[in-house]
Amino acid sequence: MSTEIAHLRRRLVEFTIQCTTHLELPPIVKYSALSLFFDRFRPSVVRFLQKKKKAEHWLLQPLTESNLQLFVLISIWISCKMHCSRGLSVQSLKSLGDNMITEQLFTVRDFMEAELVFLKQVMKFEIGTLNIAYTLLDDLFIHFKEVAKVGELLNFEACMDMMDLLYEKEETSVLYHSSTSLAASILVSSYIITVPKQQWEFPILPWVKMVTNKEEREVVELVGYILSHVLYSHHS
Repeated sequence: MSTEIAHLRRRLVEFTIQCTTHLELPPIVKYSALSLFFDRFRPSVVRFLQKKKKAEHWLLQPLTESNLQLFVLISIWISCKMHCSRGLSVQSLKSLGDNMITEQLFTVRDFMEAELVFLKQVMKFEIGTLNIAYTLLDDLFIHFKEVAKVGELLNFEACMDMMDLLYEKEETSVLYHSSTSLAASILVSSYIITVPKQQWEFPILPWVKMVTNKEEREVVELVGYILSHVLYSHHS
């Protein structure tokens, strides 16, 4: 992957996080939007453009950074419709775009067209986000707190920080394809980082194996990989 594409990916991840934070949206919306855009839309749009030498819509060709930012906002909009009792209005989305997208000004009509391109042309309306890693991790965390007193010491914010960091690079975001393994490994990683060592009395690896059906060896390997990446990112 070229350095420029890697930098663009990181900027788009940061853009997604900034927008969801600015709108004060719940974490499920942020992680559904990240999943929709990075796990589904980006690979699909590449295949779509490879099949059709000339894209049918100006938003897809050329795929400028501004256009990609617009599609990030569409991911957030769709995610909000799925997970929030009150959806985002197109006006509030446009207002956010006016403030956050510096290179281009998009109209309300552009947002409506972008949603159609996103859903119909690229995604073929396949937008389910039920089994994303965040949902599984949230369930695991709640279950863990019910069975282990030490669960009160485990920091869920640290879990979310790890998830954000793993999206920044193509090679680490591949982990999101195995949602259950990733959720289990992030929980264990946060346990190691945030629970004081003298209070590690709970058999977390056998418990994770029991509730997720994932082998301890696989989780241990993944935890090592996640922690080395997170600690490297922290120091770099």
